[in-house]
Amino acid sequence: MKQKLFCFGDEFTIQDDAGRDAFFVDGKVFSVGNKLSFQDMSGNEQAFIQQKLLSWTPTYEIYRNGELAAVVKKEAFTFFHTKFTIDIQGSDPFVVDGDILNHNYVFTCDGREIAQVSKQWFAISDSYGVDVADGRDDVLMLACTVVIDMVCHGDKKH
Repeated sequence: MKQKLFCFGDEFTIQDDAGRDAFFVDGKVFSVGNKLSFQDMSGNEQAFIQQKLLSWTPTYEIYRNGELAAVVKKEAFTFFHTKFTIDIQGSDPFVVDGDILNHNYVFTCDGREIAQVSKQWFAISDSYGVDVADGRDDVLMLACTVVIDMVCHGDKKH
């Protein structure tokens, strides 16, 4: 994922492993709370991310086809450690753990790794590597990764 250097709001282009643009994430600038539209390159919305207001910890809802697909929550009271849980509709919850503040973490479900995220710093913009296990929902995992970055690093504007 690459964040645009100069943009009005949050905008990301997500590339596949061959370096081709695959998805575009468009932040809604004039809204209450964070809202993002996760689209394919033809402009078809694949997911919608919305910040849940009035919650004790940062919480985001991810919708697919207008239906709630996942709720991403930052765990409260994890001193010196950042951890997230992701409640997935129709599935066991995911746990996101690792060195989140330094951009190296894994998604697990029932103790099995289902995705790994690593972030490398380039000269001009931020780039992420997201490796999703076969059979898992790529769009959902990428949307969760965007949420985690907004929560942990949202104060760093590029």
